[in-house]
Amino acid sequence: MKKNIARPVLILLLLALLGAGAWLLAGRLRHAPQEAAAPKPALTVTTVRPQTVDLPRRLVANGNVAAWQEAVVGSEAGGLRLTDVRVNVGDKVKAGDVLAVFAADAVQADMAQATAALMEAEAAAADAANNAQRARTLKDSGALSAQQINQFATGAQTAQARVEAARAAVAGQRLRLRHTRVLAPDDGVISARSATVGAVVPAGAELFRMIRQGRLEWRAEVTAAELGNIQPGAMAMLAAPGGAEVRGRVRMVAPTVDLQNRTALVYVDLLPPDDGALPLRAGMYARGEFDLGSAPGLTVPQQAVVVRDGFSYVFRLDADNRVGQVKVRTGRRLGERVEIVEGIAPEALLALDGAGFLNDGDLVRRADGPAAGP
Repeated sequence: MKKNIARPVLILLLLALLGAGAWLLAGRLRHAPQEAAAPKPALTVTTVRPQTVDLPRRLVANGNVAAWQEAVVGSEAGGLRLTDVRVNVGDKVKAGDVLAVFAADAVQADMAQATAALMEAEAAAADAANNAQRARTLKDSGALSAQQINQFATGAQTAQARVEAARAAVAGQRLRLRHTRVLAPDDGVISARSATVGAVVPAGAELFRMIRQGRLEWRAEVTAAELGNIQPGAMAMLAAPGGAEVRGRVRMVAPTVDLQNRTALVYVDLLPPDDGALPLRAGMYARGEFDLGSAPGLTVPQQAVVVRDGFSYVFRLDADNRVGQVKVRTGRRLGERVEIVEGIAPEALLALDGAGFLNDGDLVRRADGPAAGP
């Protein structure tokens, strides 16, 4: 009897368990499409909009540093021996300073001979002048013919011409004597020296080279397309070895362009710092920037720009909070902001923090953040 009662109870329990399982399975099937239709955001990001700001316009160029003008100091007295060299490379000199001295013995002897010749010529000229004067007083007496009187007058003029020639010879020897001292033609810095004590050099031989007034210039190489942006008076900033910066001012722009590489030279006067010591030297190759003023540009924070495979991208948010990867071209920089030359519109909404972890088409969640760049 008990067996007959237990069997229906077991059957009812089994049926109840099967019903509960079927109900749970149906519930899962009902909610599964809804869960699939609501994917989770890949990342929480802040957003930013592009902002138009004034950015400095700069032009980067390279070029040689050279002397503004280099003076060649040569020998004007030929065949003389150098007895003293008073300056060396790197010395600063003033106009008129003695750089070197030649032996003056031979020149002094020639000077004495020329002086004696002048005194002799002057004495002869005085005698000839007296004879001509006496001949003119006898003109009316008939003691001398007109031809003889003319000969005396001509002799006086010839003697006076010899005096002038002798004076010129003395002046020439005096000039040679002055040339035995080699003087600096201007203020500057000695950049090369070939003078050697004891050497006998011909006239015109180079003894020294000097950088006039110690002035250096930067000869920047600028392409023909960029040449029109630079005007005389524009400022430039050069990077010197060791991290120092040197200011310069454009003196002139070359009137011609090189036919081979289509570049022109821009001559920039380098301005010495307050201590007067330029960290650049003639012959260096330097990089610098020209300051061309400022112009407005569309900018975004640097964090919003992602560089991948050598190209720059930003991630633009759509209305459904999905991001699209957009390739852009960047330009000028100002602090933490980057100019976007092309690729996005001013009203675009861009991902800011976390942009480097996004991929094209990702769903994101917008955090409370600035709606526009600072």
